[in-house]
Amino acid sequence: MSASIWRGVIPAITTPFTVDDKVDHDFLGHHARRMLDAGCTGIVPLGSLGEAATLSFDEKLDVMRTLVDACKGRAPVIPGIAAMSTPEAVRLAKAAEQIGCAGMMVLPPYVYSTDWREMGAHMRSVIDATSLPCMLYNNPIAYKTDFSAVQMAELANVAMGANGWIAGLVNAFPEESVRLFELARDGGYAAAADLYQWFLPMLRLDTVPKFVQLIKLAQQCVDLGSERVRAPRLVVDGAERAAALAVIEQAIAHPVGR
Repeated sequence: MSASIWRGVIPAITTPFTVDDKVDHDFLGHHARRMLDAGCTGIVPLGSLGEAATLSFDEKLDVMRTLVDACKGRAPVIPGIAAMSTPEAVRLAKAAEQIGCAGMMVLPPYVYSTDWREMGAHMRSVIDATSLPCMLYNNPIAYKTDFSAVQMAELANVAMGANGWIAGLVNAFPEESVRLFELARDGGYAAAADLYQWFLPMLRLDTVPKFVQLIKLAQQCVDLGSERVRAPRLVVDGAERAAALAVIEQAIAHPVGR
């Protein structure tokens, strides 16, 4: 498959929940279409931001189905593939291909972190389970596993590369995200500097342990979602909430380039 699925701005989409803790499929499909209307070029569900570790296997399949249907004919769906065991991750990958996903973002297994012999075998098993193009998700702080450039090369049948941005704040600020990417792509830092400086305090919300709660809070502030999360996560409160709201509300009150 062409490397074109890795181009442009691709939101790592959040998983919306109803008040009774079910996946809100109506909003999920609507939100995906809203991202595409803003100029996004694909959707990545079931990553860390998607709270995938709290979803059951069947819930993950249903998320994929909803998004493939919502994005049909417009953009690829590229789900995160992670599980506690290699067999379950392989099952998930095969199901993603059957459902109609266009690629996969392959994560290390949850909880267990080990040496390259075992981790490499896990990654190869998932990558080889389908014909879909894959990208590796490397977040050593969260997953206690780090992929070196040499190890990545061992997993790459073809080094395709990418020209895109997978990001979380897109969920709350899709137009601004697309504009930032396009300015940087076409004109470098000088062209993107003003918008980047406006965006930077919010982008830092994506670098802390409660990034899921903070990004969902930003979505709620701009009427692009709810801050509801699945336990053990809880919505932020107290001084932590006040600090995040100060950042988000400052950005909303002083838009750049509008």
